[in-house]
Amino acid sequence: MLKAYYKEGIVEAGCDEAGRGPLAGPVVAAAVIFPPDYKNELLNDSKKLKKKELEFLEEVIKKEALAYSVQEVSHTKIDEINILNASYLAMHLSVKDLSVQPELLLIDGNRFKPYEGIPHECIVKGDGKYMSIAAASILAKTHRDRLMTNLAQQYPGYGWETNAGYPTIKHREAIRQLGVTPYHRKSFRLLPEQLELF
Repeated sequence: MLKAYYKEGIVEAGCDEAGRGPLAGPVVAAAVIFPPDYKNELLNDSKKLKKKELEFLEEVIKKEALAYSVQEVSHTKIDEINILNASYLAMHLSVKDLSVQPELLLIDGNRFKPYEGIPHECIVKGDGKYMSIAAASILAKTHRDRLMTNLAQQYPGYGWETNAGYPTIKHREAIRQLGVTPYHRKSFRLLPEQLELF
């Protein structure tokens, strides 16, 4: 089972994001605070879970967390401030929106832009170590996957319902054949040869 806390006796929020690598759509971040004695043996890094497990755990997390928040930063904002800053912004927005004030932020990864007034710890592969980070990774992923599936109905042919906007062969071939959509990230290298697309 993953660890329940980093420091005992304080309110910790696990933070993670989904969607740094895709060529289209927003980046999504989540923050989750669990009760101090919380246990859940099913929680794990969202990348290691099947779709049904993700959907089941999403409901469990939303029901059992003391507080949670899921926030998006749009593809246009990503183009404006770059993906790293957009990821930090999404995490900051999710922390700001929590109904309970955390005393420590547990961040998945090795870098973070400090959130004013709350200390943080960066934990590499934290979504496979701490329950709150794993839960944040699950909420961010399920939210973003659903959003990209909905966008796939407006813009069929790119395979977003299965690739979530990531640079798969099918997605890149669709960009060649169909061109770009309003949801593509113009600051990203959409094709290896980077044709003049805009």
